[in-house]
Amino acid sequence: MITHLDKQGNPTMVDVSEKQVSHRTATARSIVSLPEEVLTQLMDGDIQTKKGSVFQTAIIAGIMAAKKTGDLIPLCHPLGLDNCSINIQLNEQHEVVIDCTASITAKTGVEMEALVGASIAALTVYDMCKALSHDIVIRETKLIEKTGGKRDFKRA
Repeated sequence: MITHLDKQGNPTMVDVSEKQVSHRTATARSIVSLPEEVLTQLMDGDIQTKKGSVFQTAIIAGIMAAKKTGDLIPLCHPLGLDNCSINIQLNEQHEVVIDCTASITAKTGVEMEALVGASIAALTVYDMCKALSHDIVIRETKLIEKTGGKRDFKRA
């Protein structure tokens, strides 16, 4: 069932007034593949460019974006997050792994906030590194886990 359509097929915000308040969390992940010419700039766990610290800036951008999800996606409820954190690491394939975890005690979940946070952090990495190379690929963004609400989810 598509929840963002009314009985006439028109777009609508989901009515959460009858839902129970619960603690809800969500973690989303974006993966960014960087070419060698960008990876060679990696020092002390971050990439320094003329624009500044890439990963530190991406963390701030991702958190700011997660807080604005309701402004960016038309039918998302505007939420006052209890917490949002971004973790950035390199994996064994030398890809940038960005995890965004958002949490709230509310009647609706925070999956979109986590997905937006991870996505904007990935786009920020691209923006800050594009002067070094345009051969940067944001490979995927996906929900890793969510808790609270009707059902929990954890990607295998």
